[in-house]
Amino acid sequence: MHVLGHLTIEEFLRDYWQKKPVLIRQAIPGFEPLLAADELAGLSLEEDIESRLIIEEGKTGPWEVKKGPFTETDYRALPENKWTLLVQAVDQWLPEAAELLEHFRFIPSWRIDDLMISYATDGGSVG
Repeated sequence: MHVLGHLTIEEFLRDYWQKKPVLIRQAIPGFEPLLAADELAGLSLEEDIESRLIIEEGKTGPWEVKKGPFTETDYRALPENKWTLLVQAVDQWLPEAAELLEHFRFIPSWRIDDLMISYATDGGSVG
C-alpha cells in the first residue's frame, strides 16, 4: 500500500521529513476508519488506556483538558460540539492499527511512539 498520496517515499524524506509541513489528501485511497466513534470512546473507558478530552469552551476556560479513563456520564456531560477525544497507543490494543503502522516503517522506528486516534465533533480541535 502506498501511504503518501502522490509523493514517493524518497520525495517525502528528501523534501518534507523534518523540513516543512505537508498535507496529503487521500493518502490511503479508500481508507476506512479503524474504529467507529463509539468504539473509540469505549477504549477511553478502560483504565489501562491513555486518553484525553479537549474541550474548546470548557468550565475552567478555553482549551480545557481532561484525562481518562472516562465514564459514560462524562460523555453525557459534554457539549454538543467543540470537543475532541484523543486515544493513545491504539496499535497496542487493535491489531488493525498495528498493521497500519507497518506502512510507515520507512520512518526510523525510534521516531514512532504509537498510533493515536482522534475523534472531533464540529468545531473540535486540539488547540
